[in-house]
Amino acid sequence: MIRLLIVDDSAFARFSISRLVASDPEIEIVGLAKDGIQALEMVRDLHPDVITLDIEMPRMNGLDALAKITAENPTPVIVVSSLASEGSETTIKALELGAVDFFLKTNPSCPTGYHGAENRLLDKIRMAAGIEKGKIRPLPRNLVVKSPGKIVKGPQDASPRKIVAIASSTGGPGALYELIPHLPQDLQAAVLIVQHMPPAFTRSLAERLNDLSAVSVKEAQDGDQIVEGRVLVAPGGFHMTAEKEFRVKLNKDPPILGLRPAADIMFSSVARFYGKNTICVVLTGMGSDGTIGAGKLKEGGAYVVAQDEASCVVYGMPRSVVDAGLANEVLPLTDIAGQLGKLCSR
Repeated sequence: MIRLLIVDDSAFARFSISRLVASDPEIEIVGLAKDGIQALEMVRDLHPDVITLDIEMPRMNGLDALAKITAENPTPVIVVSSLASEGSETTIKALELGAVDFFLKTNPSCPTGYHGAENRLLDKIRMAAGIEKGKIRPLPRNLVVKSPGKIVKGPQDASPRKIVAIASSTGGPGALYELIPHLPQDLQAAVLIVQHMPPAFTRSLAERLNDLSAVSVKEAQDGDQIVEGRVLVAPGGFHMTAEKEFRVKLNKDPPILGLRPAADIMFSSVARFYGKNTICVVLTGMGSDGTIGAGKLKEGGAYVVAQDEASCVVYGMPRSVVDAGLANEVLPLTDIAGQLGKLCSR
């Protein structure tokens, strides 16, 4: 039985989530908190397996409560967020503080407030319950951060010698925080990322990574050049493909495995034009997105790296690649940036 604590200052939201969860016999509601202070007391007394957490609350907001929960009683937290740009920025901060996932409150007027996405919330609760508490931690303090006035390598006219294609999902923002800021300023490669996130959230993620990194990071726009020293993040709601003459294209083709952007789409396009000059990296995430595309890349001569189970929040996507026999290497997250530097300089 999964023991769930619901934290929200809205009585309607608490009722809506409670009614939804009541339909699942595997989940038991152990408490309902209306602010961060009450949430902290209930976490200490009830020891829930999973917490759903609103952000805007009186007395103590969700971010402050999350920081204390992560420090004192690490527990998988799913942040309940809005689609507004302010909501995306706050959600990125929550992921930095140790939240394992987030769920969008897209339509407060419908019965549950979640516009037909009820099953996804239940799936996220079940997934979160399986995360080891030792893997719940805030953003590392030793990140490489751009200093004021530092000359940062910008896009160059020269075509990249290598392309690093990265896929990530649940736990991915944290993994990207530990990977991208540790890439060297003179990285001899361009980087393309598919992180499963909705619109606005990928922009906030890219902007935050750009603030932290020596390489340039931006949310991709249609027609952007693929150049050394630049990281392009696929925007939420769009597939991103690599095309001839080192440019990316965005499209609204149907989702793959329910996902848009999908790593399989991006990997397959990179394989079509740049296979043997590609390093494919599959990071933490639920499901199997990326396996088909990694197979095409491997057939074209690409080098495939999978994150190891011990450092993954969810060992789904990397496991799928490893089980398919596609990984040239399986590495801890902390070793991947250094290995990319070596592979790209060969």
